[in-house]
Amino acid sequence: MSSLPHSPAADRNKQPILDALTGILGEEGAALEIASGTGQHAAWFAAALSKWTWQPTDADARVLPAMASRVAEAALPNLRAPLPLDVMAPRWPSEGFAFAAGEEEKQFDAIFCANMLHISPWATCAALMQGAARHLRDGGVLVTYGPYIEEDVPTAPSNIAFDEDLRARNPQWGIRWLKDVAVEARRAGLVLRERHAMPANNLLLVFGF
Repeated sequence: MSSLPHSPAADRNKQPILDALTGILGEEGAALEIASGTGQHAAWFAAALSKWTWQPTDADARVLPAMASRVAEAALPNLRAPLPLDVMAPRWPSEGFAFAAGEEEKQFDAIFCANMLHISPWATCAALMQGAARHLRDGGVLVTYGPYIEEDVPTAPSNIAFDEDLRARNPQWGIRWLKDVAVEARRAGLVLRERHAMPANNLLLVFGF
């Protein structure tokens, strides 16, 4: 059994997310994952989506060595070694990003970000949207996953308790209003195109140009 860091939540939700992604993504392409954490999602998705190149990243340099070990353990030709990436940086790092001539920064067909917005300051939402707009090719999609608060949709008691716990741990954290996230997307030139209800009161959202 692997001794690598393990997230039970990532293990539970990886298949439902993959099921949704298979209906959203095209047959092949290049994906950038933001806030990859343990790398469990990256390894699972790359194994199932063999025609997709998957690039995991994280802002926390401390998790990168274990994630690199997971990538090495998976030994998948379409799963790249993890890179440091902080969405708040004015320019996302070019290290390991092979830009084609004339493409500038637009090189990804999909950007995936799970469970980041509620455990980071609100400013990361605008940064994520702006970065996605810079790096997505025409027709590309930004896919986010996690809990959200919606107008006219009752918030699950578990999410209310989770939101209270997050804000007690850090006042800058908390479950975000979907309407506010959509506003930040529009400011970056992206539109909320799909909303998928997921297990455990989570949503998978798809943004595109």
